[in-house]
Amino acid sequence: MSEIEFSKEEVEIISKKIQLYFSEELEHDIGQFDAQFLLEFFAEEIGPYFYNRGLYDAQSILENRLDSITEAIYDIEKVTEFRK
Repeated sequence: MSEIEFSKEEVEIISKKIQLYFSEELEHDIGQFDAQFLLEFFAEEIGPYFYNRGLYDAQSILENRLDSITEAIYDIEKVTEFRK
């Protein structure tokens, strides 16, 4: 698995969200550097769990779609003497 990387703009947006959360929910102000450091920690240590969950969810959706396509194919199959 490749590392989870964010663009500079994404890092800025996420860091501001972290700062806002700390300020509003914890009544504690943290600087931009601390917010980015925390983001890096979450990306490295917690991010893979979210990444994997996203993969599992995508796989489940794909399996459901493939099942639906398979059923649709059987629905249009013509009756013959030969069946698999």
